[in-house]
Amino acid sequence: MSDTAFSNLPALEPGSVWLVGAGPGDAGLLTLLAAKGLAEADIVVHDALVNEDCLKLARPGAELEYAGKRGGKPSAKQRDISLRLVELARAGKRVLRLKGGDPFVFGRGGEEALTLVEHGVPFRIVPGITAGIGGLAYAGIPVTHRDVNHAVTFLTGHDSSGLVPDAINWDAIGKGSPVIVMYMAMKHIAQISANLIAAGRSADEPVAFVCNAATSSQQVLETTLGRATADVEASGLEPPAIVVVGEVVKLRPSLDWLGALAGRKLLPATETRAGNGHRVSA
Repeated sequence: MSDTAFSNLPALEPGSVWLVGAGPGDAGLLTLLAAKGLAEADIVVHDALVNEDCLKLARPGAELEYAGKRGGKPSAKQRDISLRLVELARAGKRVLRLKGGDPFVFGRGGEEALTLVEHGVPFRIVPGITAGIGGLAYAGIPVTHRDVNHAVTFLTGHDSSGLVPDAINWDAIGKGSPVIVMYMAMKHIAQISANLIAAGRSADEPVAFVCNAATSSQQVLETTLGRATADVEASGLEPPAIVVVGEVVKLRPSLDWLGALAGRKLLPATETRAGNGHRVSA
């Protein structure tokens, strides 16, 4: 990338930390500021879900330090990661903390930033495209469509204990949000589906799981709320995944632009499937 693109952007200074969103996967979705930070950082502290193609943009000689957190697997403790950023900055390093999606959308960026404030370390937040929007776009599923919904709810499928959050008012969300986008929900889809159906959602409502969104390994499972648990188990798909519930899923046969690039025929909206079966596709 030419220096002209970066000429008016701030510099990553020694002794400071940038908390940067890498987007849902595709390195092309990085912001200019994220790319500039990668080109300047002395050390990149990155999550498990950051695509290798993004890491390849780090400047030659930059140190790459893994600080991934994956549910159910041995992971660094959040407090230790936050304090590591403080340690590196105090050593005079230009530190780039690279997180999948957006650091402030279920990314614990707020916790890390508060630790930097606590220790007097200067920092910058560089937002990224969150997977709940960008990942669905790569699956051909719009988060909003004016003929379908005028509201959308984003939620996490598990809390710090790894369980479905008790603080979520499933009855209110089930009744009030036409489209629900869920992060880290695949593991608990049986309980979540039961909660939503108990709240009044139809068992026939369309659901999609977008696994490894916006990467070359992306796969999409289209199913329904009532069949989601069985279909996920039968598919063999695994996290990371974004889960979306709502009528917008029915637009995928018309908007699967990646599929169209691979030769699939897109259907007019009037011919889209009813959404009561299931299908796994790239």
